[in-house]
Amino acid sequence: MSLNKSMNRRSFLKTAAAFTASSVLPLNFVEVCWGKNKGEKFTFGVISDSHLTHIKGTKFVNNFDKGLEQAVAEVSLSFPEPDFIVFGGDLAQLGKKEELDHGLEMLSKIEVPIRYVIGEHDYYLDMGQYWQEKVSKLYYSFDHKGVHFVTLNSIRTYEKWIKRWPTPKERMLAMARLDNPQGSPFMVGKEQIEWLRKDLSKVSHDTPLIVFSHSPLYKVFKPWNFWTDDAEEIQAVLKPFKQVNVFHGHVHQVLYNQIGNISFQAWMSTAWPWPYPVSYDQKANMVPKQTVFMNRADPFHERDATGWSQITMEGGRGSQHFDLWENTSRTVRFDKKAGQAVDEQYQAPGKRIPPQTHY
Repeated sequence: MSLNKSMNRRSFLKTAAAFTASSVLPLNFVEVCWGKNKGEKFTFGVISDSHLTHIKGTKFVNNFDKGLEQAVAEVSLSFPEPDFIVFGGDLAQLGKKEELDHGLEMLSKIEVPIRYVIGEHDYYLDMGQYWQEKVSKLYYSFDHKGVHFVTLNSIRTYEKWIKRWPTPKERMLAMARLDNPQGSPFMVGKEQIEWLRKDLSKVSHDTPLIVFSHSPLYKVFKPWNFWTDDAEEIQAVLKPFKQVNVFHGHVHQVLYNQIGNISFQAWMSTAWPWPYPVSYDQKANMVPKQTVFMNRADPFHERDATGWSQITMEGGRGSQHFDLWENTSRTVRFDKKAGQAVDEQYQAPGKRIPPQTHY
């Protein structure tokens, strides 16, 4: 079965479900081409930012449910089967038990192990208590086929801000806003950074290192909290390693960066896309120059700019191919001459689609 140009990914999956699993493309797969043994490869999948929203009783916002259902379906039909899946945070919208339980039930259809990253929408109602009871630790590390993985809780903030809210619900609602004058920057925190130092002290600097976080571990745009206050401290701890890749959620957009030896790439959301602040807000920002900006999602296509990707890791560098709903597929690949990731289709300024007419 071939994928016709006129067939979008949604209709393709419906058709593909009737065929063998080998007919289906993987969702957000990361192929690691450098493991413990020379030539060893393995894959892991990524689903992120589903924002399941409880209405009342057993009712949830249908659009967000459908996004996660689609991701789970593709993972379940994928071939070859990934070694594990990473969920990149913001499973819930307002951290409610109903939302988290609903999400875990949907994800339970995946038969391979799942590694979890906590997002701010999962955290600030009860400060991660239910997440730790039912889902996962807030930060941890593990080794897999010669690669050392670290998962960080990057969405903590200052104790003074946490204590200012009269109720947990008000605190959660305040942190859930995007452009929020009452918000507070994210951080990893001194205790966790010290844990990271101790954890990495046992790892050879030649070992490939992959770090998962929810917020980007560099500073992008503070008014929207695309920001981690102690990002430079974390980067300093990672700097001695020869091959470092940081993958994160939170921004709901194609975003990539290179700082020294550290490559950063974002995951897409299954819920909705966010615009880039440089094209939407026009305020001072630190969005990497190579990113192609979109002004907003197309209101006539609810899936526009949400999607998944396949990431190939080779020689410590990531090449990510994005498959987007109702939008052009694109590939971000590390360019040795440029010393950074470049968008192969849109990198040249003359080929870029202006933000206002991007859709």
